[in-house]
Parts: sequence; structure tokens; C-alpha cells
Amino acid sequence: MPPLLIRLVLAEVTRWYAAGVALFLTLQMVDVLSSTVSKLLTYHPPLLKGLSALLAITPTILNRALVLAVPFAILLAFSRMQRDSELKAISAGGVPPLRLVWPLALPFLGVAALAFVNADRLVPAGLAAWDRAWYSIYDIPPPPPRQERYTYAPPGALYYAGRVVSESGGSAAQLQGVMVQRGQETLTASLGSWDTRKRTWTLTTPWITRPGQPPRQSTGSVTVPQNDTLRPPPGNAEQAPTADLRARAADPALLPADRRAAAFQLARRVADPLTAVVFALAAGALGLLLRNRAAAFAAVLLFIVTFYVLWSTVPGLATAGALNPALAAWLPNLAFTLLAAALAWRLR
Repeated sequence: MPPLLIRLVLAEVTRWYAAGVALFLTLQMVDVLSSTVSKLLTYHPPLLKGLSALLAITPTILNRALVLAVPFAILLAFSRMQRDSELKAISAGGVPPLRLVWPLALPFLGVAALAFVNADRLVPAGLAAWDRAWYSIYDIPPPPPRQERYTYAPPGALYYAGRVVSESGGSAAQLQGVMVQRGQETLTASLGSWDTRKRTWTLTTPWITRPGQPPRQSTGSVTVPQNDTLRPPPGNAEQAPTADLRARAADPALLPADRRAAAFQLARRVADPLTAVVFALAAGALGLLLRNRAAAFAAVLLFIVTFYVLWSTVPGLATAGALNPALAAWLPNLAFTLLAAALAWRLR
């Protein structure tokens, strides 16, 4: 394709892309403000606290805008060229339609690189700062770290707690939904405590079950030895640095769900930025088939809604083990890659 024609197409797409980024940034910021202004008016934080919260969420908003603006730009740019018969003139000049699509991937590789750096470096820290900022605005301490469904199985015993809530200092923790099985004896209790210095669990008035005997409830607390190490529970995977995610994904001591969540976030930090390139190919092929601006706007909405449904569904499937974490992270991109291939086949 002639270089001049490439420059004309890219210039048209670039103008719409700049407008799209501004539009999606504005829409997301309005959404954030609408959900937080009432809280800011209620708690009357200093101006700097409110601004710090908004600045913390900005990298996340920017990454979404960088990706969502791609189909907006390409579909509307091609609809304008269709309306003015520019695409017909290009086709009449002997340029196959698909040759207009492939050059679109190159500039959006740069967008993907920018989004990757942002997702890898700024977004996790920003999400963590966003949470800290709101605890500061509420003037309450952050909740203590907690671990769900703790299990420890040394030879001849089983220790389980539905929730472990660590106390400050890391030497003790509160237990909820506790079960201890040692030999022929099983103890269950709603509450308990973990003393890591004495290496014991203390169960509050537990029920005691032994073979051949009816269960009975102890009138006092029961203390049993527990030699496991109380480790800080993993935090929110979205807020963890990439190096921490790699360590979590490979840590056999973590629960499978925590390892899967870390592996999913690792894959998503690469997959999400590359959505810009996938969108460029799929939107470019679709834009060549649309004949008016109304259809282009409808296609933009269809792109975004379909992607969001897939994007918001796969984390739960990955964490639950229903999908491989890497496959789940890449599934939205794979779906739109197949769409681009099908549209390219039709345009060939």
C-alpha cells in the first residue's frame, strides 16, 4: 500500500483515537466522582486527601481508556471514510480492503507497550494507594490481614480454620470455624486463638468427639499444640507487584485458589495491554463492512459490552479452577482474534 495512503488512514484514526481517549477518561472520571463525592462531603477530608485518592485511581482509568478508545477510533474513522466514498476510491485504485487493516496494528503496538508499563508498574501501586486513601478519609485503620480456609496436616493430625485473622505484631491470630483432629479425637469450635510464641491453638468451649462416645461440649477452653508458622496471608492479587505474583503462583504453601489468582493476574497484565492490538485488527476488519455512522456507533457498544462481559467473568472462573488461569486471562483476546479472522476471511 502506498505510504501516503497509510499516513492518511493513520492520521484519520489518530484524530478519532485522541477524542476516544478523552471521552473514556471523562466518562470514567465522572463515574468515580459520582460514587465518591457524597462520601467526601460526608467525611470532609482535607483537599489533599481527596486529590490523592483520585490520583491513585488515575492509572487504572487511563489503561481502560487507552484500550477502549481503539474500536471507537477505528470504527468511526472508517465510517467517515465510507460516507465520503474514500474507501470505495481506495478499492477502485486496486488496494485490497485488508491492506488497510494490517498497518493499524503497528501504532497500537506502541499503545500496548505504554499500557503494559502502566499495568505492571503504576496500576497495582495505585489500587493499593486508593484503598489506603479511603481508610485515611474514613479515619479508621485498615482491616487486619486474614486468610480463608487455613489447613495444616502434620502426620496423624489435621488443623483447619475457616478464617485466620492476624493481630498486630504477627505473634497471634484469632480463629473462626475451627476443627482439630488428632488421632481418634476431633475438636470443633466456633472461635479460637493462635499463639505463635507458645505454638498452640486454644479452642473456646469446643465440642469433643471420640469413637463410640456421644459428642460433648467442654466447659472451658482447650489448648492443643500447633507447630505451623503463622505467615502473613496474601493480599489482593490486583495490588501485588509482579515479582510478588510470580512468587505466589509458585508457592506450594498457598491455597490453590490464591495460586490461581496470582497466575491469572500475571497473565492478565500482559493480555490486557495487547487487547489494543487485537481490537485494532477486529475493528478494522469490521469497519470495512459497515456503511454508516449509526452502525459504527452500535458496533462500538457491541465491542465494549461483549469484551466487558468476558473480561469480568473470567477472574471468577480462573480462581475457582474452572479455567486455566492463563487461558482465562487470554480468553477475551482469543475471542476477538477469532472475530478478526472470520471478518478477514469474508473480506479476502
